[in-house]
Formats: sequence, C-alpha cells, structure tokens
Amino acid sequence: MNNFVMILAHFIYSFTIDSDINSWRIINDGVMGGLSQSSINVNADGNGVFQGSVSLANNGGFASVRYRDGLQKIGEATSVKIRLKGDGKKYQFRIKETLGQAHSYVYIFDTSGAWQEIKIPLLDMYPAFRGRKLNYPPFDSEHIEEMAFLISNKKEEKFRLEIAEIRFEK
Repeated sequence: MNNFVMILAHFIYSFTIDSDINSWRIINDGVMGGLSQSSINVNADGNGVFQGSVSLANNGGFASVRYRDGLQKIGEATSVKIRLKGDGKKYQFRIKETLGQAHSYVYIFDTSGAWQEIKIPLLDMYPAFRGRKLNYPPFDSEHIEEMAFLISNKKEEKFRLEIAEIRFEK
C-alpha cells in the first residue's frame, strides 16, 4: 500500500489465513441468562466468520463479537468501510471510544448474501445502551478501543457473517 492510500484509509483489521483472533471475544445473551450461541474463526479463504444461532429463550435475543486490542488510532476519519458477506440478515456495527464508556455508537445494516462494501458515516452512528437510543452527541474521537458486530432481530435464527476487512477513512 502506498503512502497516499495510507493517508486516506487506516486499516483497523484485515483478516488473513494467519490471523490471530484472540483479540476477538464472543459476548452473547448468556450474560443475561439467554441461550444464544456463536463463534468466531478464520475460514480457508482467510476471512473472519462470525456465526451461530440466536435464541429468544430465557429473555435472550442477541449474539455479538467484539474486538479489543488496545487503543486504535483512527485519526480524522469520517467513515468506516467494511468488506463483508452476510446471509441476508440485519446486523449492527458498534464502536466505543473507551472501554469504560457504557454506551456504544451503533449503525444497523442489511446484508445481501453476496460480498458487499458497507460504508458507514461516523456521524450516522447513534449512541445506545442496552438497545435504547441515548440523547448524546455524535461520535467525535480520533481513536476507539472497541468495535463489535451484533445480531438482534427479535427472532430465533441461525446466522453467518463473513468479514474480510474493516478500515476507517477520511
């Protein structure tokens, strides 16, 4: 990648066949007594695969995978681009400026079943805590400490989201 591109795009994560996924953690509704199941792994093509099943039993209803690997500088980025292949379901992409921050900034997107590049303007991400929108200012930081993918469509379903890369752009 040449320097010009590096100024415009900052890769936060690009999966490869040799990716160490120890910084990705599964957090499902089991933290509240739910029974949803999910996993993250790297497939033979070198992409991250977040998959599982969402259960509504025991007040459940969500599965998520979170990336935490210390402070990630995003500079003056104004958007996030994610190259992924979903299963036709709706997902959320979430970021947190700091781990101590209770709320996340959320963007909901649809997948098509084919490879797509999802572009998320940071100003379109809304602050939320436990599914409730908050009246907080828009995201405005030059770093993040967490990003996540979450599925919570209020129904029992199997899911599969294949992720190639996540980058922040100006």
